[in-house]
This record gives sequence, structure tokens and C-alpha cells, in this order.
Amino acid sequence: MRSLPLPPTQAQLRECRGCGLLQLVEPLVPGTSAHCAQCSTILRRVSKHRLDHIVALTLAAVILLAVMCSNTLMGVETAGIKHVADLFSGPEELVHRSMPELAAAVLFVTVVAPFARLGGMIYVLVRSHEAYPPRHLRRIYAWAEKLRPWSMIDVFVFGVFVAYVKLGDVVTINLAAGVYALLALTVVLVWIDAALDREALWERLDRGGPLDAGLPDRDPLIGCETCGLVNAIVADHQRCRRCDSALHHRKPNSVARTWALVIAAVILYVPANYYPVLTVMQLGRGAPSTILGGIEELLTARQYPLAALVFFASILVPLLKLVGLSIMLIATQTGSLRRLRDRTRLYHIVVFIGRWSMIDIFMESLLGALVVFGSVITIEPGVGAVAFCAVVVLTMFAAEIFDPRLMWDVAR
Repeated sequence: MRSLPLPPTQAQLRECRGCGLLQLVEPLVPGTSAHCAQCSTILRRVSKHRLDHIVALTLAAVILLAVMCSNTLMGVETAGIKHVADLFSGPEELVHRSMPELAAAVLFVTVVAPFARLGGMIYVLVRSHEAYPPRHLRRIYAWAEKLRPWSMIDVFVFGVFVAYVKLGDVVTINLAAGVYALLALTVVLVWIDAALDREALWERLDRGGPLDAGLPDRDPLIGCETCGLVNAIVADHQRCRRCDSALHHRKPNSVARTWALVIAAVILYVPANYYPVLTVMQLGRGAPSTILGGIEELLTARQYPLAALVFFASILVPLLKLVGLSIMLIATQTGSLRRLRDRTRLYHIVVFIGRWSMIDIFMESLLGALVVFGSVITIEPGVGAVAFCAVVVLTMFAAEIFDPRLMWDVAR
């Protein structure tokens, strides 16, 4: 028996997160989206999938994540010596190499954040079917959404791929069940992100509550940065009436805090590229390798696609984030009105690509755990990897803290 088609959404007032323009979004049918009339940022995207389908996908993702965590990812063999590595082998090796901070970062984005996000999503989706969903579900859902960029399974799979290719000419590699679970999990997570209608879930959690009805004209209107609901601000209440998050006309001290993070990232970018990220010792000989040195080795081995991937993720992306954020900050402080739409697109690009620089960190972590063959061949992560990981984290926070609406305020 086929289910009935989803009805169109209701018209609702939205504040664009790219430029801050308040505008009415007309009713949308499933499979369509609405864009800001001023900066083209997506205001609302309506999925064809029911929330019940997302429950099944999320449950499958949790099972696959558990399988991946409990099984070996791959094994290597050379000179009659064998080694295997699972998801925890890399962080363990980093701890042994006196890099606990890097180990904690890898463990958080590959295990803690994915489990916390998926577990929270299942709990919220199941209990959202109740006639009156409890209010604490909204806070759990908000935290699950905040963890989304820090759940880096899709980035980790590329790190595994790079490690697999780099090891191909050095040792014999055997893929295990954990890798296949990782590949399946990546597909399911991408499916969830594409199919989930986040606004529909917020509306279900706020069942019976008005969308925009009764907003008084005399009070200022502010869109919630967490759930997107437009609220009327009164003197004694400055929290979202749907998710209870604090409301701000603009993110507090956005420019100053973003500058502080960008400057810290620029300072750390120097040791990240100067100090070695890997040291390969083969038959008693070898030398430390920086990020650029590793790219040169890939080019020498004629692995051009892999060299391009590492160059993009480890060199081009961090530079683009630092330069892009600096351009937006300077333009905001100088009150520039030039190319506002292009700068808004640049902001969205910086937010999207920020996490992909972790490919190199995942690769180095896995190589250090797999290739430990004494005098035959050993790969050790270098101190440059710690600085590089710090650059990635700082720029991700900087992109999150920067408020692109400030760029448009000078035009009003």
C-alpha cells in the first residue's frame, strides 16, 4: 500500500542566514526549495522523504558505525610480518608518540561525534511521534545539528583511501570488514543529510505551536540561529520560543573573535608546513617529510590524482579559508559594498570545505598504526601534524563564529 504524498508546507517568515533579509517563504511542495531574493542563500528545502524513512536510515547508520568500530579496517604484511589496524589503532599510536591532543581530535571526529549525533537523532525522531513531544527533544536535536560538521566519517573514508594508495608500493594490503562498513556508512550518512527535512522536524517537535502567527509589528523580529524560527523580541524575553536558544541580532563580537581565531591559525600554519608530518624509515634510512614533501613524493611516483587530492585538502583548502575569512573581515570593517553576493557565496564555500583538510591527519594516523615493522620499514607521525590539525579546528570555529549578515548591514 502506497503512502499518501506529502502536503505542501505552510507559508512562513524567514530571516536569511546569509544576508539577514526578512522575507516570506511561500508554500513549497516536496522536492523544491526557496532561495533568498537578495543573496541566493537557501531559505528552505523541502524533502520528498518522510521523517519515518530517516529513522530507518539513522538506525542503519548506527549499526554500520558499530560494525566499523568493532572490526579491523585493514591489514598489512611485509617480510613475513603482519599488522592490522582498526578505528582505534591510529589514536593509540598517536598517544604512544606523545601526541595525545591529536589522538583526542581523531577519536572525537570519527567515533564520539558520529555516535552522539546519530544517537541523539534516533531518540528525537522516535519520540517526535508523540502527541506532545517533550521540550528537551529540541535541545537534543539542536546539539545533534551542531555536531554535524564535526562528524567526519565522509572525510575519514578519503583518508583511508589515501593511506591505501600510499602503502600499495611498500607492503601487501588486505582490506577487512571494517572498511566495507565504513564505505556503506558513508553512503548512508550522505543519504540522511540529503533526505532529512530539518525544518519539518522542528515543526513536528513544536507540534501545535504557531509558525509565525501573531508576530507584532512594533517589536523587532529576529531569526533564531539554531532552529530558524522568527521571533518577536520583547523586553523580558530574548530566547527563542521554539528551541529556547538565546537570540542575538548578530553573533556577539563576531568580527573580533573571528580575527583572533584567524590570526592564531595563521601563526600555526607556519610550523604546520615547516615541521615534518611524517617520517618514513626503511632499512635504517629515511628522512622526515613535510606536507609539500609528501606531495612531491606522490608526483615522483606518478600518482597524480592522489597528489592533487592531498594538495587540495592540505595546502589549497587551508589557504582558501584563511584568505577568504580575511577578505570578508576586512570588507566588513571597511564597510565595502562591492561584490556582496560573491562574498556571501565565498562564506558558504569556506564553511563547506573547512573539514576536508582532515584527510591528511586521518591518513597519517592510519599509516603510523599500520607500518611498524622495526628496521624493515616504520612510519612515524610528526609534530607538524599537530599544528596542522590545530589550523583545521581553528578555521572551522572561525567560519562558524563569523556572521556574514554583517557584510550586508552596511548596505542598509
